[in-house]
Amino acid sequence: MEYDIRPLQLHLLDILISFQQVCEKQGLKYYMVDGSLLGAMRHKGFIPWDDDMDIAMPRDDYERLIQHSKEWLPDPLEFVCYENDPKYPLHFGKIQDASTTLIERPHLYYLGGVYVDVFPIDGAPEGKWRQKIYDIHYKYLKKALYFLFRDPYKHGHGPSSWIPLLTRKIYTLPGLQAKIKRHMMKHDLNTSRIAAVNHNDGLGSMVDKEEVLGEPTPVEFEGKTVWGMKNNHSYLTQLFGDYMTPPPPDKIHQHHFWYMDLNKPYRTFEQEEKQKKANKEQ
Repeated sequence: MEYDIRPLQLHLLDILISFQQVCEKQGLKYYMVDGSLLGAMRHKGFIPWDDDMDIAMPRDDYERLIQHSKEWLPDPLEFVCYENDPKYPLHFGKIQDASTTLIERPHLYYLGGVYVDVFPIDGAPEGKWRQKIYDIHYKYLKKALYFLFRDPYKHGHGPSSWIPLLTRKIYTLPGLQAKIKRHMMKHDLNTSRIAAVNHNDGLGSMVDKEEVLGEPTPVEFEGKTVWGMKNNHSYLTQLFGDYMTPPPPDKIHQHHFWYMDLNKPYRTFEQEEKQKKANKEQ
């Protein structure tokens, strides 16, 4: 669907600032990561075409958030993850606004609100070969999770359907989610020299825990003060290279969400859809 990106960006910023207040009160750490941190350093705010926001939390703080999110987060914010929702299709969490509606992809039909992605920061092995093996295993498990949710017959009933169907025979959703989490937590962040800031970024996100990640440090973002890393430049250079030079137009990525409404609670949307379906069946 087509939508004005700026109201969405400002909505995401409001979610982050509300969450930052919770972190300050409860003694939690978070870091801006990926394109959100890049935007802070290059644009002092959102990358102009960016329609999401990414943060990461040390594993211990991430687990505390899972346990206490219902009591800590102000309405209408919710923390969703596979640990508190058996239908959740991802292996990291989201802080979502329940007063909005968002469906990211038809094949990944998960009904919720607009969100800020929250990635757990875990330890990682030392040495490039060990890191590569660790990353390959992670990517295999992540792909298997994708195939569990993908329509096997999206591209017909031929060979393209075999892998999704086989995945459903090998894995259950709870079992695969638990397997991914065990792999991500294989190296304890507290005792590791290397931190995997966002497993989705592979080797690019594996940085020195003390020299690069460090303690959260203030950075400017859309006129607000949010939290970056000890050495933002080192992290962004490793992940993106020359991050201060914007990419050419053909390399610009935007989600183009399937459905979004910033003014309708997703539970209301769900009720309306159920009513429409009931009316059709009458």
